[in-house]
Amino acid sequence: MRKTINDYWEVIKKLPLKAAYTKEELLIPELLLEKEHKIEIYYAPHNEYINPKAKVFIVGITPGFQQMSTAIAAARQGIEQGETIQEIQYHCKREGRFSGSLRRNIITMLDEIHLDQALGLDSCSHLFGEEDDLLHTVSLIPYSVFVNGGNYSGHTPKLLKSDFLMKYIYENFMEEYHSLEEPEKILIIPLGRAVEDVLLQLGEEGKLQNDQILRGFPHPSGANVNRLTQLRENKELLIKQIEQMKERYV
Repeated sequence: MRKTINDYWEVIKKLPLKAAYTKEELLIPELLLEKEHKIEIYYAPHNEYINPKAKVFIVGITPGFQQMSTAIAAARQGIEQGETIQEIQYHCKREGRFSGSLRRNIITMLDEIHLDQALGLDSCSHLFGEEDDLLHTVSLIPYSVFVNGGNYSGHTPKLLKSDFLMKYIYENFMEEYHSLEEPEKILIIPLGRAVEDVLLQLGEEGKLQNDQILRGFPHPSGANVNRLTQLRENKELLIKQIEQMKERYV
């Protein structure tokens, strides 16, 4: 069963009110969901709000620690201010959604392949502002995953080879996908090869349509020093895919 902020209300309420937390404050037994060998999965209220009318689905692997901290800080603030569960879930999603340089990189790269034009926008920056009803961001695994205490990248272990992690995708990601009003008309943008491989596998299994999935979009993280080279190499193919998808999906 999927966990929500309702299950961790008292744990979060006991945290100090602050803008960011340390690993010592958050990677605690009370927030630990499951563990297998060196892999630990911790609760984060990052993926509980769903935008059922979205036209674009941006998919990451898992909320990293920074996103976990940001979302829990938003939840703690919401509890302090007496917000409803639904309000807190929305604010956690909004605050934890690809912030800082990662967001800037995503916007620049999506504009570069003309998604802004396909959506009738001046820039994809509007997807994170006044046009956020067009966008739904989601993680394949809705909770924060750490390997030896570090953010899980999707490679060690390889996500497709880990039954322990893949069960979260089948149980949670697919449920979220089907909660959309028209899931078969969503343009799915995987962030990086590990996510793309999983989505294509789901397509092969008939759980997604392969032609919904934008192929070859590099991971926008600053840690991916080759992202701009990869984008230039794949740009023509990416633009072609956007054009082909425009009438059907966006």
